[in-house]
Amino acid sequence: MTIDLSNLPSYDQLPVKEGAPEGSAWGLFGDDDELGCLNLITPEKVVEAAKLVRRGAVFPLNLRLDEPSPPMHGRGALKHHLLDMGGGVARDDYLDSFYLQASTQWDGFRHIRHPRDGFYNGVTNEEIVAGDQGKLGVETFARKGIATRGVLLDVDRFLREQGTTLEMESSELITKDQLEACLAWEKADVRPGDILVIRTGWLRWYLEDATAGQREKMAGDPVEPAPRRGGGRQPGPGRMAAHSGAGMDALPPAAATGHAHRRVLVPGGTGRRLRERRRVRVHADLGAPEPARRRWIASQRPGHQVR
Repeated sequence: MTIDLSNLPSYDQLPVKEGAPEGSAWGLFGDDDELGCLNLITPEKVVEAAKLVRRGAVFPLNLRLDEPSPPMHGRGALKHHLLDMGGGVARDDYLDSFYLQASTQWDGFRHIRHPRDGFYNGVTNEEIVAGDQGKLGVETFARKGIATRGVLLDVDRFLREQGTTLEMESSELITKDQLEACLAWEKADVRPGDILVIRTGWLRWYLEDATAGQREKMAGDPVEPAPRRGGGRQPGPGRMAAHSGAGMDALPPAAATGHAHRRVLVPGGTGRRLRERRRVRVHADLGAPEPARRRWIASQRPGHQVR
């Protein structure tokens, strides 16, 4: 469907569909939509993003498939097998225990179901099945492709400039005011259809500074989210975000704020967990926070940024 990026409803005007959850994009892109805010990445938006390329430099966005190690939240460890074929003239390989949520990935809309509201756009449990008959699979995102303008918010660097740091083992929240202050500090802006990339510094800490004991502690069972008890506003229907941590949530989630997965995936936004130290840090290390160094194309396949 045709999307008018200049005439999107504000957050206060959502939902547009009667009976839909508060602040959700249900019905905004049609009752059968499975893309959510990825609909905002129009052909015109891709052309706009392509014009930002100056050097043609490409930066990997992904962790290795076997990182973090040990796997987090009770997932199994990846096993990679090599096969000798044809008497040594060829090789083949395969994977066991491949948890698709264990490393760098986009969260599909069926990753999280709200206990009251269900899945995005009212999809039911019975419609979440494997194969082509199932709804809200991440393959829907892959078929569309994701190439758009990315805006990096280097929150870790910004806070250090202010004389403070995030406590990586706590459930400290990054607030809306901090994100807006970081955006102003970088002299950057966010437009509909952009992907907001948030660098927290967590991954650098995990890969370079965390002890074996700290990693083992984080590899335990999944954290049960606390119920949300009011508070908290989300941006409007243009929300697509990625970040350099283990999840978009402060863990363990606080009762006052609840689980960010439910407040992004169920309403129809999208999120990506980057989990890769070179991916975002390479931009943070380029020097002063100039807008030209904070804008680039964010591409889904094969997991790279282009400058």
